[in-house]
Amino acid sequence: MCTEIKTIFLPNIVSTKILREAISSVTSNFFILSTKRDVVYGKHMSSRFVQIADIYDANFLYSDHYIIKGNGDSCESSSGIIEAAPVIDYQKGSLRDDFDFGAVRFFRTDVVRRIVGEMDVDYEYGALYDLTLRLSRIDGPGKSIYHINELLYSEYELDRRRSGEKIFDYVDPKNANIQKEMERIATAHLKAVGAFLKPVLEKCEYSLEFPREVSVVIPVFNRRATIAQAIASALRQKTKFSYNIIVVDNHSTDGTGEIIDALKDVCPSKILHLLPEINTLGIGGCWNEACENKECGRFAVQLDSDDTYSDDNVLQTIVDKFYQTGAAMVIGSYRMTDFDENVLPAGIIDHKEWTPENGHNNALRINGLGAPRAFYTDIVRKILFPNVSYGEDYAMALRISSNYKIARIYDVLYNCRRWNGNSDASLSREKMNRYNYYKDSIRSLELEYRKKIND
Repeated sequence: MCTEIKTIFLPNIVSTKILREAISSVTSNFFILSTKRDVVYGKHMSSRFVQIADIYDANFLYSDHYIIKGNGDSCESSSGIIEAAPVIDYQKGSLRDDFDFGAVRFFRTDVVRRIVGEMDVDYEYGALYDLTLRLSRIDGPGKSIYHINELLYSEYELDRRRSGEKIFDYVDPKNANIQKEMERIATAHLKAVGAFLKPVLEKCEYSLEFPREVSVVIPVFNRRATIAQAIASALRQKTKFSYNIIVVDNHSTDGTGEIIDALKDVCPSKILHLLPEINTLGIGGCWNEACENKECGRFAVQLDSDDTYSDDNVLQTIVDKFYQTGAAMVIGSYRMTDFDENVLPAGIIDHKEWTPENGHNNALRINGLGAPRAFYTDIVRKILFPNVSYGEDYAMALRISSNYKIARIYDVLYNCRRWNGNSDASLSREKMNRYNYYKDSIRSLELEYRKKIND
């Protein structure tokens, strides 16, 4: 049996002042911070937290749990359906302010009280985020932040939106003040760990010879319902330069390849249909196939196989931005649409949180940088995409932003279409965990890379 442990209730978005006042009332050696009041603690949850905290000298613990699902807007409307809700391990690169710890967090009181006393900035929204990052910086034996792979409590599911909707909260204009503060907290953390980088000022020269100015790159697998529309939107482009379309068909089995060949017969000089020699490529590997091909243009511009360009001037707009800025990467803005290109929530995604001064640092906090993405091909050939099918573009963008300029276009260039065949419109918890863990691992890698740059 363990002594009574105090529980305090605070939302995820909370001020430093309120956090400080809440902790001042704690007298137990450990305390529980719950971000929801409607939580059902397991019978021996507190004892298990204390036991593992002592073994690992951990200061902050969190655990897997159960979700009690319902159909309404509160726990009173719960249908009583219970599902396991595993969460992922915290890494050095787990820099997202929306990292999912679950509703229950378990802290060592004296350590948290000391850290909160050392907080030299009073934040209005990000006190828990600031506390988490400060705890992650503690060196010594054991793990300061520890994930218990056990289902220790149950919480009610109050946010029932699909994954494809939740992921855009950080670009919602109504959250702008919160996001600016979270950026300040993350930037202070990068400075504290030696991974903060000043902006890159040098411009790319684009001096190498290429067979054409642009290649539109379309990796595809089994998209017979959409591939023709994607290619057609690329063929409609009006440019002052030559371009081609490199379609990397990752061994489709549904007739996608035949559709590509039929379009190639009509426009043989524009369309290059690549079939990789191996069938173990992810989307990143398909990008490498396209960019390393001798027919690839100076700039490689993204077009997903179920999306379309928003008008006929997208390629020209992107190339103009390259030459205006000397960037190694240009990122546009897009709108969320249904299959027929009617606008859906969250509408236009423009990533206006980006700044030339700090966007490359804040990129380590947020979960994406936008679309369409365009690259100076020589840089891609030097770095190469990781051979994965999620996060490959984020990994490339982070590495580019460490060494080169990234330019942005805030006009809509792209229709990101949501339909029943989308791979990321509504992801399972297992898949979201796998994707988030991979992106955190990429951030961990980039943290170490940026430390080496500074050293």
